[in-house]
Amino acid sequence: MSNPRAALDAIGQLPDTEIDIADAALQLARVDAPDADWLAARDHLSEVARAVAALADTLTDADLPTRAIALSGLLGGRFGYKGDSENYDDLKNANLISVIQRRRGLPVALGTIWLHAARAAGWDAHGVDFPAHFLVSLSGEKTQSILDVFNGGTPLSVRDLRALLRRVEGEKAELRPGLLRPMSARRVLLRLQNNIMTRRLQADDVEGALVCAEDMLRVAPDHAELWRQAAAMNQRLDRVGAALRCYDRFLKLVPDGETAAEIRGLVGTLRSRLN
Repeated sequence: MSNPRAALDAIGQLPDTEIDIADAALQLARVDAPDADWLAARDHLSEVARAVAALADTLTDADLPTRAIALSGLLGGRFGYKGDSENYDDLKNANLISVIQRRRGLPVALGTIWLHAARAAGWDAHGVDFPAHFLVSLSGEKTQSILDVFNGGTPLSVRDLRALLRRVEGEKAELRPGLLRPMSARRVLLRLQNNIMTRRLQADDVEGALVCAEDMLRVAPDHAELWRQAAAMNQRLDRVGAALRCYDRFLKLVPDGETAAEIRGLVGTLRSRLN
């Protein structure tokens, strides 16, 4: 635990089902804010786990909606977690240490805490990559309860989900198959860090965005698109050798197809610059 990047490398070798999502998000936060009090944040996560485990003991025979409301009451009520609607684009909202300190954050950052809590309770939960708004699903044997963690963990009805979708895609949008598809732990972590990478690129901080991408690749070393993005950023920084190594890794993961053909042409051009 002394070196967060070594921890990320180890996480990258784990099967997805063995990833402790809150710990992984904490290691990413340590890299981004090395002077922050990560030990206090870890202690708080332990406190949350103890509290939700005690809560679960009182809800052994409770149905799924009751569990969902109780979980939201604990995290959104007792611990006071909710979304930061006033400073949404602040990078602190994607850093778990800061989110824990402020009890404010982006949906996906808050979601890591909800998923951590559900795991401590022994309840089945996963992230939901809903358009422009990360959600958490608490699952039962044949049903699920969708929680809006940005708004304190409010359970959403079908009408609520349709209204949320229409705010993003327009008034004619309708719910469709696949919108509530479960996300893997890695995908949740990548979505969390993508907020940082994207905002740094928007601020023309290519160096900072590349560092973020490289740390994402520690967690997801077989994510082909990230290798392509890292290559493009290295190219923008005129780091031709590094760009070529990233493109080569992409081509090992995606050897065929139109994109692979385009990358091979680009690689040939870059290699000619080194001669």
